[in-house]
Amino acid sequence: MEALIATLRSPGPNLFEIGPLVLRWYGLLIAASVLIGLNLSSALAIQRGLKYGIINDLLPILVLSSIVGARSYYVAFQWADYKYNLISTLAIWKGGIAIHGAIIGGTISLLMYCRFRNQPFWDILDVLVPSLALGQAIGRWGNFFNNEAFGLPTELPWKLAIPYIYRPEAFASDQYFHPTFLYESVWNLLIFSILIILFKRGFQGFINLPSGSLSCIYLITYSIGRFFIEGLRTDPLCIFSSAPLCEGGLRIAQIMSFVLAGIGLLGIWWVYGLKKKMPELKTKNRIAR
Repeated sequence: MEALIATLRSPGPNLFEIGPLVLRWYGLLIAASVLIGLNLSSALAIQRGLKYGIINDLLPILVLSSIVGARSYYVAFQWADYKYNLISTLAIWKGGIAIHGAIIGGTISLLMYCRFRNQPFWDILDVLVPSLALGQAIGRWGNFFNNEAFGLPTELPWKLAIPYIYRPEAFASDQYFHPTFLYESVWNLLIFSILIILFKRGFQGFINLPSGSLSCIYLITYSIGRFFIEGLRTDPLCIFSSAPLCEGGLRIAQIMSFVLAGIGLLGIWWVYGLKKKMPELKTKNRIAR
């Protein structure tokens, strides 16, 4: 028999309740991710020689667009759960956001910001992706407290205990599941470490790190991990299937991982293979402010 390493068990979604006031772990972790990311990206932006205060200017836009994108993406693929109760689409504190939607929403807003303020898109993105990876590592623990985003049943020495009310019908008799939130949290923490090391080495001149290359490395590394971890999840967003585990269909996150990894590889080939600079946004008759 294998020795038990750890059994994880969520204490519940709420940190504390005082009358009508409820502080949820999920919201606290998101807020912590934003604050940590703000300070980290601001420090990296200074080292990169970007305009002072640019991350502070960007933060409200990025946070809002990322949340809207993450929630809209999730609701779009889970529309059957929301179409009869539209007000529930706003209840993000209960979970139900998708990182790929956040990436899409945040990227669109960053593109617009850089286009109209005449700022270097790739340099800004490069100082944001380490914070994104770290934020994902922290935010995944919100899934733990909400008893969501867990994997298939397992009897490995490390496992996650899920209460009966949160188990999919197909696994109602199973008690222990893969802690996929933990797998992704650890993977994102590793990515963060790699990105920070590369950023520092590039800043010190030890390696050649063209604008945009760090962002491409993030896309490749995150997508590889997410592709395999997604295959273990019991709650995938699906197309061409209404079955709980996407039987006969495709998992959206795996498709997106494949696409984003391809974009990252194309970018690496562009800057290192062809030795070209990433194309920047051009503005005409506009003065940077």
